[in-house]
Amino acid sequence: MAASRQVKSPKSARGLLTGLVLGACLLVGLTGAKAQAPAKQPPAAPQATPRVAPQAAPQAVPGFWDPRRRPERPDLSRLTVVRFLTETDYPPFNYTGADGNPAGFNVDLARALCEEIKVTCTVQMRRFETLVDALTSNRGDAIIASMAVSPQLRARVDFTDPYYRVPARFASRKDAVMPEIRPEYLEGKKVGVIAGSAHEAYLKAMFTDAELHGYPNDDAMRAALRKGEVDFIFGDAISLAFWINGTDSGDCCAFSGGPFVESRFFGEGIGIAVRKGNDVLRQALNWALFRVWEKGRYTDLWLRYFSVSPF
Repeated sequence: MAASRQVKSPKSARGLLTGLVLGACLLVGLTGAKAQAPAKQPPAAPQATPRVAPQAAPQAVPGFWDPRRRPERPDLSRLTVVRFLTETDYPPFNYTGADGNPAGFNVDLARALCEEIKVTCTVQMRRFETLVDALTSNRGDAIIASMAVSPQLRARVDFTDPYYRVPARFASRKDAVMPEIRPEYLEGKKVGVIAGSAHEAYLKAMFTDAELHGYPNDDAMRAALRKGEVDFIFGDAISLAFWINGTDSGDCCAFSGGPFVESRFFGEGIGIAVRKGNDVLRQALNWALFRVWEKGRYTDLWLRYFSVSPF
């Protein structure tokens, strides 16, 4: 079975969410404008090298940890090394840096976790579809590769708490941006969406009065918005954020409304996978994830890699 990457179905098994309309976005807890990824449809990042977030406006940084539920520090004495596995080409989350070494958001987060746990860590890059087999055959200890949590994968590996989600969002032309979107606001509006996707299913369930237009792929859907053939498009917010901020959009468009993260349609989130039963490492990583977030290091990483926030 292929591993799921993010949530758009988690890259498609990675296959690439404000929950029953806006309220569920608070499910993940937003910082600033607090607000998932993978089966295998990576966000279309225009370049592998991350860009520093602009300082003009406050950036919305997701926070998936409840400060009232501080995890207890586990016994870390049995951990001496953590062998992280990640994938080769999924910028800005994973890619090969200019020096030939692993780089990206996931890689930097793995290193921050190792510093928190105070153990030696290695990061090995492999093709995404080989990661679960490598983990289960003890060629690594943990997978940090934008892998979406799913019931199918839970049967083979255990997961930490989610460390990000891939929300869904609406985008519109800049002259028609709406600060808030509710089903009644889109009555009669033309909304582009990828045919057969979880995003289309969500619109059919929740935005019943919108006029849906299905497209075979992201390029066709985005071109329809640029040309004014539809009023809005709805899809994976990470991919849309890179498109909005990249040259392909021609500076035409912007997000409208906030993020949608309803797990029934967009998945449980992105976690770090460990071998079944490895509770020592799973608990250590959960503790370290909370500490990295609590200290502000997660926010620093997010702002470094996402110049337009998906949230």
